[in-house]
Amino acid sequence: MLRITLPSAMQELGLVWRREGLTVGLVPTMGYWHEGHLSLMRWAREHCDVLVASIFVNPTQFGPGEDLENYPSDLERDSDLAREAGVDALFTPVRDDMYAPDHGTWVTVPELTTNLCGRSRPIHFRGVATVVCKLFNLVQPTFAVFGEKDWQQLAVIRKMTRELDIPVRIEGRPIMREADGLAMSSRNVYLTPEERAVAPHIRKGLLLLEDLVRSGETDAAVLRAAVGKYYEERIPMGRLDYLELVDPATIETVEEVRADVLAAVALRLGKARLIDNIHIAFER
Repeated sequence: MLRITLPSAMQELGLVWRREGLTVGLVPTMGYWHEGHLSLMRWAREHCDVLVASIFVNPTQFGPGEDLENYPSDLERDSDLAREAGVDALFTPVRDDMYAPDHGTWVTVPELTTNLCGRSRPIHFRGVATVVCKLFNLVQPTFAVFGEKDWQQLAVIRKMTRELDIPVRIEGRPIMREADGLAMSSRNVYLTPEERAVAPHIRKGLLLLEDLVRSGETDAAVLRAAVGKYYEERIPMGRLDYLELVDPATIETVEEVRADVLAAVALRLGKARLIDNIHIAFER
């Protein structure tokens, strides 16, 4: 497995692969891998000639007071996992090489970033779109793989790639969960034992919402109220950032469930901010 740090070296190699007509898969990450990350790599490994994984804790997607400096990291462990997953090249740039001191060029997708995580993290998706665009230019992948836990991020990247005519296919893969249903996340390590014990109720609240929809309830306010009450009872120490029903493509809030809908939640539990979602296919 190659270990590449310099962006210029990564781009040179990516261009060679493209000239050779190789299918290149990219899995962008911020590191501290769990089974969710590895599932993306294993899927990509089956569909490409060359597999690249990147680890970069991107400073431009963190806002003031967020966990940039404390984000969990174990590069050597991740490197061992990359080899086991069949990664051909592990790209681990440093901040100063990715962003010059006078950096001032940004990629924004405003239509999809004012709701959900964009409300409480107003600069987040600008940073995400910019760094992903840079990674695409450096690695020159045929396709890139992202998890559906970050559904809004996936929608942003798909729109950016389509509208900027970037020749990269975007693949979304299902959420990987712990045995008790908690969505896998690098930030789960922040949870205390008490917090970890109640965290699976985040998923259970979404399943309750789905059951209500299947039973015929279509009023979004009623659905939000029912799940909000469930969270108050089952996760009393949690602080709800948002609980919304949105159009899966536009990320716009819906008031009535009349088509496919995405129920999305962000909940602060101690030092962790956990997100989850469930895509509900509307039965006509």
